[in-house]
Amino acid sequence: MRIKRVENPPSLRDRLLEFVFQVYRGTGGRYPALEWVEEKPSPEDFAGFRKVYEPFLRFRLEEEFDELYVIGEGEIIGTVALVYNLEGKGLWWIPDDVRGGNAGFVEFLMVRPDLRGRGYGGELLRFAVRRLDELGKVPHVVTFPWLEAYSYYLRKGFTEVHRNRYVVLKYEPKAL
Repeated sequence: MRIKRVENPPSLRDRLLEFVFQVYRGTGGRYPALEWVEEKPSPEDFAGFRKVYEPFLRFRLEEEFDELYVIGEGEIIGTVALVYNLEGKGLWWIPDDVRGGNAGFVEFLMVRPDLRGRGYGGELLRFAVRRLDELGKVPHVVTFPWLEAYSYYLRKGFTEVHRNRYVVLKYEPKAL
């Protein structure tokens, strides 16, 4: 399947919201973590999910992501975003010691839950790492140690470089 760049990410907002809700429902509400929400919506409550996640998704699409990629023609199978122009962005979760220099971030890496285990996530991650390398950026990810994504990234060659409520992992080229 071909990975393609989304030229106008905000134009996909509604489709992406539905896709992310599929992931939320498929993970039993574990991902996305919605760590800023006091009472998380049920994994069956699309209206509740939309209420808390849509403003964040809008911010990500309009202000945070520098590049967004999808797999899937009609229906979205997987996504990955790159964040590498950090100046002037309100990305409070990126620590100062990581923010400087040539850090780039792999974000929004998700695969439709019913298609996990078929290599789409690995394909998207390899693509993102190569793309950041082309841009002269060192790949990083921000995640939580209790998410399945944490151990996934460790298996793929990332190492922990920062920890507080969340962790920042840096790619160490070897395993990917």
